[in-house]
Amino acid sequence: MSENQTDNDTSFDVATLHQKTVKDLKIIAKSAGIKGISTLKKEALIEKLTSHSPKPPKKEEVVAKDAVYGSKDHIQTYDDKAGNNNQKNNRNHNRQPKHKKQNKKHVSNVLPESDADNLDDRIAEISPQLGKFLLNEGTLEILPDGYGFLRSVNYNYKASPDDIYVSPSQIKRFRLKQGDCVIGIIRPPKVGERYFALLRVEGVNGKIPRDMDNRGDFEDLLPIYPDKRFKLENSFAEYSTRIMDLFTPIGKGQRGLIVAQPKTGKTTILRNIANAVSRNHPETKIIILLVDERPEEVTEMERTVKSAEVVASTFDEKPENHVGLSEIVFEKAKRLVESGHDVLLLMDSITRLARAYNVAAGTSGRTMTGGVDSEALKAPRQLFSSARNIENGGSLTIIATALVDTGSRMDDVIFEEFKGTGNMELVLDRRLAERRIFPAIDVFKSGTRREELIVTDEEREKVVLLRRYLNKHNAFEAMEFLLDKMKGTKSNEEFLISMNK
Repeated sequence: MSENQTDNDTSFDVATLHQKTVKDLKIIAKSAGIKGISTLKKEALIEKLTSHSPKPPKKEEVVAKDAVYGSKDHIQTYDDKAGNNNQKNNRNHNRQPKHKKQNKKHVSNVLPESDADNLDDRIAEISPQLGKFLLNEGTLEILPDGYGFLRSVNYNYKASPDDIYVSPSQIKRFRLKQGDCVIGIIRPPKVGERYFALLRVEGVNGKIPRDMDNRGDFEDLLPIYPDKRFKLENSFAEYSTRIMDLFTPIGKGQRGLIVAQPKTGKTTILRNIANAVSRNHPETKIIILLVDERPEEVTEMERTVKSAEVVASTFDEKPENHVGLSEIVFEKAKRLVESGHDVLLLMDSITRLARAYNVAAGTSGRTMTGGVDSEALKAPRQLFSSARNIENGGSLTIIATALVDTGSRMDDVIFEEFKGTGNMELVLDRRLAERRIFPAIDVFKSGTRREELIVTDEEREKVVLLRRYLNKHNAFEAMEFLLDKMKGTKSNEEFLISMNK
């Protein structure tokens, strides 16, 4: 039995019954012919239902319940969704092969499958024929009992009324994993049901199901250094991304840290990176993960970055919510990479996520300096280390902010744990921000490892000469010099040419 148990079901699963309200349980008990239930409480109702011996279903009822929509390879039957795959019902199915075939053929004519080779064409072909059915998508969360739900980004992947039930058989048939982006045909909940039900899978992670048969596991894919570059230069007046493009270039698969003190503009830089990548690389999937953030910051990010998926857990939520949201977002990013996509994950901040793990994970008995549990940082490190460029495949780029000089010893310990794990660092200087010099980038401490793989030799030589010249000045003079020279040029190429004169 499942969340989608109908009133006419003849077997009852205890775990699913516990999720229903007393009112729903009484309706189910009444339809099953159980008497004397008006004064019973929830536990007594569940005991009555599980111990009840149902009458054999009528033949016509079996045919109606087992109506199949589409081909057997891609379709979920009503009985399967309800978890009624017991031997008794299977025997009844075998007695009605002719009725089932006729019904199956009839409904297939109402909702035929598409033969299109890509997902966009398939959706365009079936959309006008949906009729009473719906087409929807979500991110899969698989529960311990084997079934799952498609969660909506509009609810930050939390349980909601818009969730779509996915049966265990569909999960096994299509080898679906935690975090898969599934689009398919669904039906509305019936009387006594709480959720929509997935009837047919049309696409997974932007591809049709048959193209997903040979995908590998993320951990088995071969990681290499970034060898393709994200162009961050977006507008001649957006100096933060122009300076980053010169001194801290970002490649596909980069694992970067923005090391920032409070009030240095780290969130603004993340927003500028997202807008630049969405404009210059529209094929890239962009996800912005805000952990323990201010609600107004979340709203501003959603309004200023239109082409990115913004998911957030605000500071008024429990640490367990921060942890759960982060894990499903990272799983979603991995599934997209397995399917060959380039993914950019911008995270604010890795420090707050580590704090949440420190609270939510409990204690292992050993506590480090600053009150950090010795096991609390293991999971955040694993999440951050998942950034990589896949040979002959997709890439997962993670740019996360790390807080320093906050006055908290815990934050310093967390930063030290992540300090050597990245292959790009952008250091922000609060002294520059206090003088209202933005972007407050310390160009001397910022840089990218193996940048020669993603920039041309000519550009690299010019930037090396520029670094040597700037080393004669302090951080304030260096940034003021860069901003002054860039204001008279429309691109970095023009800027570098002007520096040679």
